[in-house]
Amino acid sequence: MAIDTTSPTPSSTPSPTSPLDTPRMSTRDKLVLFILCAAQFMVALDFSVLNVALPVLGADLGMSQSALQWAVTAFALPSGGFLLLFGRIGDLYGRRKLFLTGLALFAAASVLATFAWDPASFLAGRALQGLGAAVIVPTGMSLLTTTFAEGPARDRALGISGTLMSLGFTIGMVAGGVLTDALGWRSTMGLLAIFALIVLPLAPGLLPESRTPERPHLDVPGAITVTGGLLSLIYALTTAADHGFGRADVIATLVAGIALLTAFAVVESRTRQPLVSLPMLRRRTVAWGNLGGLVTFSMMSTVVFVLTLYLQETLRLSAWETGLVFGVQGVVSVIAGSLTPRVISRLGARRTLVVSLAGQGVFTAGLLFLNAHTWSVWLATAAVSVASMFHLGAIISYGLTVTSGVPDEEQGLATGLVTSTQQVGLTVGIPLLGVLATTAGDLLSGTRTVMALNVAIVLAAAALIALGLRPWRAAAGSGAVEAEAVGSR
Repeated sequence: MAIDTTSPTPSSTPSPTSPLDTPRMSTRDKLVLFILCAAQFMVALDFSVLNVALPVLGADLGMSQSALQWAVTAFALPSGGFLLLFGRIGDLYGRRKLFLTGLALFAAASVLATFAWDPASFLAGRALQGLGAAVIVPTGMSLLTTTFAEGPARDRALGISGTLMSLGFTIGMVAGGVLTDALGWRSTMGLLAIFALIVLPLAPGLLPESRTPERPHLDVPGAITVTGGLLSLIYALTTAADHGFGRADVIATLVAGIALLTAFAVVESRTRQPLVSLPMLRRRTVAWGNLGGLVTFSMMSTVVFVLTLYLQETLRLSAWETGLVFGVQGVVSVIAGSLTPRVISRLGARRTLVVSLAGQGVFTAGLLFLNAHTWSVWLATAAVSVASMFHLGAIISYGLTVTSGVPDEEQGLATGLVTSTQQVGLTVGIPLLGVLATTAGDLLSGTRTVMALNVAIVLAAAALIALGLRPWRAAAGSGAVEAEAVGSR
């Protein structure tokens, strides 16, 4: 689920403030916040609005079930691979300028996807949408944090932004079903185009220009090697699931993917300002926290993808009915998001991460009992909703775990890893496991196989992270951000 987990990065937790302490926003500040939040909401909407339309889309464009994962992957891959690079470009050349460019690209790509005439044109539109999102997300977040001063005003703005991104995913699932049933799958892409075209004309006159006084180094080789490596590996694994590992193109892309990711590690170890700091990954909280983020995002995105196919292909639910199932999941997730800070204040972020991953795995196991009977829709709704509640807990707590105890001068690298892990998780989960559901003979047995592997991976990760993050030690006070444990370096 595409939820932005980047949080303010002061070295200590801000003191609680009452509503009376929060400064009133001017009308201009409210309009700026509206534009930035609307753009983030649009990106979150894009991650979910198409999910329930996939079977209808596949039938219309002639895409096989095993090829449908590319409708998701084509968006997620560039949005994750280029996220940090475009953030750096915005720092150098101006965040407002790049933000507007991203909005324009996203709008044009949405129009292309709306009027796609074959799979290639549709996937091209989705890839360009992902590229636009890779521009919008980091520059929009930087504009928000530079527009609102650190303290209550920024905390309030970030809270509103995060809530709207959560709602964007929820509304996208429901709206996708309603639109697909009423107007067809193309209306889901048309909605995004309309959204972008409404926001784009308002932004130039309101958003301030913002750039860093320094001239940061652009790690272009790092962005090229990591994106090329991920793309090659995902292509190899997806094609191998259909045709086996003996094909020449599978072998070639598998070797290329490993070579490019190896080159990426070498590049990052030598560049002055890397996209991913390898020394940062040696911190226990950073390494184990990001593992938790990678697992929770990749496994839950797989659940949503496979469950969408199962509900429509096996249980014969309409797109609108499928949207309602995920609408319940989204509402529960939003509620969980509001309650998780209280849990973290009692348990600490690290324990909350482990408990949340374990809960996600346990309740995902309920999906192992799905069958072809209509009552399974109630089991599916209950299991995915409760699993998503724990999933939200994992999202919030992994971000806090990664950034806790990191010096101020390294907070940017730490939060960059949080965002990158989120995008990579959304990128790799469906190709690695989701494709098994469509190549296992029949969809029902494939769904059970995927869910079993999913549960095993999540529970194994929870156990490993529990061992890796010991000993536990929560900070005094609210407990929202934990002190660095002894020996965590």
